[in-house]
Amino acid sequence: MSEFEDIRSFTAGEQDKGKRLDLFLAEVSGFSRTKIHRFIENGSVTLNDSSAVKPSLPVRAGDEVDILVPAAVEPRFAPEDIPLDIVHEDDRLLVVNKPAGMVVHPGCGAVTGTLASALLHHCRTLSGRGGALRPGIVHRLDRDTSGLLVVALDDETHELLSAMLSERKITRIYTAYVWGHLRPESGAIDAPIGRHPRIRTLQAVIPEGRRALTSYDTIAGYGFLTRLRVTLGTGRTHQIRVHLAHIGHHVFGDPVYGGREERLKGFSPEVREQARLLLRGLGRQALHAGRLEFRHPITGERLTFEAEPPDDLRRLQEALDHESE
Repeated sequence: MSEFEDIRSFTAGEQDKGKRLDLFLAEVSGFSRTKIHRFIENGSVTLNDSSAVKPSLPVRAGDEVDILVPAAVEPRFAPEDIPLDIVHEDDRLLVVNKPAGMVVHPGCGAVTGTLASALLHHCRTLSGRGGALRPGIVHRLDRDTSGLLVVALDDETHELLSAMLSERKITRIYTAYVWGHLRPESGAIDAPIGRHPRIRTLQAVIPEGRRALTSYDTIAGYGFLTRLRVTLGTGRTHQIRVHLAHIGHHVFGDPVYGGREERLKGFSPEVREQARLLLRGLGRQALHAGRLEFRHPITGERLTFEAEPPDDLRRLQEALDHESE
């Protein structure tokens, strides 16, 4: 389910160069400047993938701006005593290993049990640059994707991390299990992603979308599946899942982008039965953000973090290893 009512995307032209961000958005979106200010304060406006923006910021030709229009009634939420798997913590940031099934921040259909609520309980301070509903949140993972993300504890760190993310200075590496065997075994998918033309809660590869780049390397093949190492070159919504589905190698178990029983056609009865057993044991997309690399925005220290796949992916791997023996 979408966390927002709609996502509206705009690109600044030469005629917009130098305009205040709030004025530019009021002109192109139809929203009042007061409402634009509210969106910016709530972290619902992203400029070149960064939500750390100010209304007075001058836009440049080619800037890409999204407004994530919230549902009519925004949820209220409070700190919750939810255990967190904290991989790293200092006085500026922390790195969390998010479990599958946890929503990162409150939105439509998800008010309690979020990572944001857990962070409010755990942390004495959190950055406010992401907005009231996204305290400290610099980047997100899909609800049913497990793995690492970085959280900012103050506004300065949030702004620096957002800039690093926009400038591709944060390396995010995933493990993905996909249907079929990729040819070539390593490569890059460079295809624009935007809102699906018919199903507005989904993303799709569309000509008018924003540039999206995903690199992949084959780690191992297992009959009807392949384990990939995937690196994000950009950070579009659902990017890995959309790109891999686009080239016909859907993420195994993905219930939204066609990665479950839809892929069984053409396989032998034995393979179909094996695949169904693995799907029943998984229940989500086989995608894990297992490695995060960046320089500390304050100290400059090179940081590398790794998170082992959770139990469901470990069991999937064991089953595949057993079948290949």
